[in-house]
Amino acid sequence: YWMTILYIEEPVELISFLALVGWMWKTRDMDVANVAPREEMRRVFNLISWIMMYGIAIYWGASYFTEQDGTWHMTVIRDTDFTPSHIIEFYMSYPMYIVIGVGGFMYARTRLPTYACKGWSIAYVLLFVGPFMIFPNVGLNEWGHTFWFMEELFVEPLHWMFVFFGWFSLAVFGVTLQLIGRVVELAHGHEELLGLEPAE
Repeated sequence: YWMTILYIEEPVELISFLALVGWMWKTRDMDVANVAPREEMRRVFNLISWIMMYGIAIYWGASYFTEQDGTWHMTVIRDTDFTPSHIIEFYMSYPMYIVIGVGGFMYARTRLPTYACKGWSIAYVLLFVGPFMIFPNVGLNEWGHTFWFMEELFVEPLHWMFVFFGWFSLAVFGVTLQLIGRVVELAHGHEELLGLEPAE
């Protein structure tokens, strides 16, 4: 039953990833440096939607599914890498947030001048790479639990890298500051729409 879910979700995730990357690249703006302010503002809010979906996916993957996996292992002890909890956590929720993260990152790089024309945003790279690196760390974690620590204690050295890379998600505040700064620049001169006095 659970392996059937694994056999279905892995190809679906791979196809989703390739389709999203292909679509983002094919539909990219070829003149991204000259986007009209109103269109750029719309794209900024689309990016905010991508980031919010990314945050929700990371939260679900790193909290609910990860905690239930720890509970599973403390109850059933170590068994295999393909437990029901792993099939949902490692092979569904983690790849899902990686696909969403790639989508948001590519959206920013192909549609917004702030990210496409001004070099690489360190904050956005950290926001994307940190949670992504949790996924390869799963292999080390599973190997370590098989040959080193059997207990599922969160303070074990095996779990330190999950926390380290998880902290990278705090880079969302840097990305937020970049977006707020750009929204302020785009809104400058349009204060009358909000009933505000023009800035001097």
